[in-house]
Amino acid sequence: MDTLADLFAFPPINRVHRDRTQRIHTVLRPETQQQPQPTISPAADYCLAHHALEGAEAAARTGDMATFDWYVTHPDAGATTNFAATATTASARVVVTPTLADLPRSPISETPYYVLGPGSEPASPYLRTLAADAFRTATEAGFGDLLSWHAVVLCLLRTKNLGDTLDSWTVSRLPGTVFMDHVGDPVVLARDLIHEAGHNWLNDALTAAGCKINDDVLFHSPWKKMMRPAFGFLHACWAFPLTMLYTAHALKRTIGDLHRFLAAYLDQQRTLLAGTSADHNRALELITDDGLRDRLVAAHQRALAL
Repeated sequence: MDTLADLFAFPPINRVHRDRTQRIHTVLRPETQQQPQPTISPAADYCLAHHALEGAEAAARTGDMATFDWYVTHPDAGATTNFAATATTASARVVVTPTLADLPRSPISETPYYVLGPGSEPASPYLRTLAADAFRTATEAGFGDLLSWHAVVLCLLRTKNLGDTLDSWTVSRLPGTVFMDHVGDPVVLARDLIHEAGHNWLNDALTAAGCKINDDVLFHSPWKKMMRPAFGFLHACWAFPLTMLYTAHALKRTIGDLHRFLAAYLDQQRTLLAGTSADHNRALELITDDGLRDRLVAAHQRALAL
C-alpha cells in the first residue's frame, strides 16, 4: 500500500455499492426495469438509496402512503432536487443539521439516526462552507477517496468548544452517513469525518469480502478500557490509526491552540495504539480476505510508526 488511495481502493466494495443499489431500487420500483439515473457517483447512489429504503419502510409501517409514494418516486431521498443547488463539493452531497433531541431511535439502531425525507432542508450556508472546507482539508491529506465514498450525508449536530468531548457515530443501516458534533473548525471536523467514514468503509469491506467475524473471542480495547468483541476491536484499530495519520499531516499546517490540541490528541493515540499490537495480530486471523487484511495491517503499522 504505497499511498492512502491504495489503502482505500478495495474493488469488492464497488461491486457491493452497485449491486445493493440496484436491489433497493428494484424493491422500491418493482414495476419498472429502468433504473434511476445516477446522481454523483455509485457511492452516493448507494448511500441515498438506503435513506429511501428506510424512509419507505417506516412510512409503510405507519400507513403513510403519501410519504411512501414520495420515496418511491425519489429513490435518491430527494438529494437531487432538495440539495443539488447547495452541494458544496462532490464529497459532501448532503449536509443537514437535525436536532439531536428529535432524532428517533428504533429497532434499526441503538443510537439516534436521521433519514432524509420530503421535509429535509440543507444546513445553513456557514455549515455547508465548514463541511466543504473540512472535505477539502481531508482531501489534501490524502483522504479524499475515503470521504467521497463513505461520507456522502453529513449530519452536523451540536456545536461545542475545542477540547470538549465530541460525539460522533455511524449507523450500519445507513452506510455513507455520518453523525457528529463539531467545534466550528474544518481541521477538527475533517479528523472526525475520517474516523466515521473509516467505520463505514470497514463495514462495506467486511461485507464485500464475505468476512463474518466470530465475536466469541474478546480483545482489550484501550479506548473503551474494557474487553470488546473482535468486530469492535478491529474497527477501532482501523479508524483511530486513520485519524492519527491525518493528524500527523495536519500538525504541519496548524499553529496555536489548534496545534496543541492536535498534538495532544496524537500523543494520546500513540499510547493507546501501542498496547494493541499483539491483540491486533490475533484479531487479524479472523479476517479471511488477504486484501482486506493487508489494508488493516498497513494502516495499523503506519500509525504505530508515527
